Amino acid sequence: MFLRRAFLAGGAALFAAAVLKHSGEDANIAAVLWPPTFTRSWDPNWDRREPRSLINLNDLRGSKEDLKSELKKYKARARRHIFLVRHGQYNVAGESDPERVLTSLGREQANLTGQRLANLGYTYNEMTYSTLQRAKETSEIIGQHLGNMKLTGSDLLREGAPIRPDPESSDWKPDVVYFEDGPRIESAFRTFIHRADHEQRDESYEIIVCHDNVIRYLVCRALQLPPEAWLRMDLNHGSITELVIHHDGHVTLRMLGDAGYMPTSKLSC
Repeated sequence: MFLRRAFLAGGAALFAAAVLKHSGEDANIAAVLWPPTFTRSWDPNWDRREPRSLINLNDLRGSKEDLKSELKKYKARARRHIFLVRHGQYNVAGESDPERVLTSLGREQANLTGQRLANLGYTYNEMTYSTLQRAKETSEIIGQHLGNMKLTGSDLLREGAPIRPDPESSDWKPDVVYFEDGPRIESAFRTFIHRADHEQRDESYEIIVCHDNVIRYLVCRALQLPPEAWLRMDLNHGSITELVIHHDGHVTLRMLGDAGYMPTSKLSC
């Protein structure tokens, strides 16, 4: 068992690199160390954007003042608010993705979520959605409430099995499923969940519309909790989860699966 898991973990990094190349996402995202390592102490450089990680020390002349100047230059100054939205209820009987459209309830849920996001009063910078039909459709309905904004699809955010859960699920899957889906979803984490770029001056508000498993995994990774714990949470359709990534790399979970703005008759999971 140990050798099999070691083999899967080693080969997964290569698979993640192939996924990035195939999907057209940023090929510079490091696809290493999967499954991710869990430690009990907080890693301040979890996103590899701590200022020292962004400096080529070989280019400095050895002056402490030069180092301080460069560290100050690359220090993040703004917070990112990331709203992770689960798609609305959809036709689970569909045999292919184009048939897995939102149900009438799912469209109502997306509409209520769009109203909620608008009522929060933020000016949203962009919305990124999973390219699966149900997420794309949900993002389009939400977008109708938010005015003109940039919408971008990403294959990395598609639903999947991120990592074998602990405790084990009754919905058994062979290791190859986690081997294929896990590195891609980990790549989604590294691509979308990180502190602000050092050139960003104002707080940003971004929306990501995707799936139950993906959101639960992203939350575990962002909070540096054991990623195997993702199945211990559950999210309603159309619910909102908010992560705040501070300029120093600290992460705050402000909402998890909030759907309190929906009438109870509109809730589903």
